[in-house]
Amino acid sequence: MSAPVEVTEAVLRARPLPRHEEGEDKDSRGRALVIAGSREVPGGALLAALGTLRAGAGKVRIATCRSVAVPLALAMPEARVIGLAETAAGGIAPAEAAGLAARAEEADAVLVGPGMTDADAAEALAGALLARAAGAGVPFVLDAVALRALRPGATPPGLRGRLVITPHAGEMATLLGIPRDAVLADRLGAARRAAAALRAVVVMKGGGSFVATPEGESFHIARGNVGLATSGSGDTLAGILAGLLARGAAPLDAALWAVFLHGVAGERLAMRQGPVGFLARDLPAEVPGLLARIAAGEDDRGA
Repeated sequence: MSAPVEVTEAVLRARPLPRHEEGEDKDSRGRALVIAGSREVPGGALLAALGTLRAGAGKVRIATCRSVAVPLALAMPEARVIGLAETAAGGIAPAEAAGLAARAEEADAVLVGPGMTDADAAEALAGALLARAAGAGVPFVLDAVALRALRPGATPPGLRGRLVITPHAGEMATLLGIPRDAVLADRLGAARRAAAALRAVVVMKGGGSFVATPEGESFHIARGNVGLATSGSGDTLAGILAGLLARGAAPLDAALWAVFLHGVAGERLAMRQGPVGFLARDLPAEVPGLLARIAAGEDDRGA
């Protein structure tokens, strides 16, 4: 099998994102639905939603636990926040899947998983939601514990070609039913195997991320640094990805741009603040400028 393509600014410019012209309204820039958060980690939903808007989406709805909906709405006035029934463990109740499927049909991209701590409830919710919304034609991003809803070979046909997943090594090991060490020994191979089995675009996160497609394409993004290994960083990445999907980017293009932007954002923050200690909440604000620089033909090395 051929070596992965190294992703650079030039590679991204050959895969341009949708353009938005003066006079367009916020609906034309895309509507993202972020199903995320929990009683203990409401911030996961906040970070993901920030990522969607900083990536250029016009609207974001956050669906989260009712007990944290009001403070989350105050923390992020740009979002519409929907409070949902919750489990005793503080997760979104699986019974909310039918209502969320209806809301998914109104969105241009759906993200499920950031900040969810009740793993059993998240698995049940995501599984029911995917089954109900598979025919809606909306792209989905699955992150964190929501990945537990997936089974190799069992992706709903309506989601094939419209599903992006963002596992780290431990989550990939669970998906494939292999030891974590086996994933770490061949992260690209694991990404390719999962992409083929799930018919999804796979972002294999880590120090130098890999992206693989069901058709056998693969890519390597070497940008980033150790500072990105911090709480909430993955939530932000998933949000950026969902925002690009909401704008109309194809799943593979959205994945490549999102991982690259996330990595370079970390580099820029490291240059200004130091190699470790910057926060996940700092990352989204770097994205609009990076989008403009890359589109203008400029390369960026953290300057």
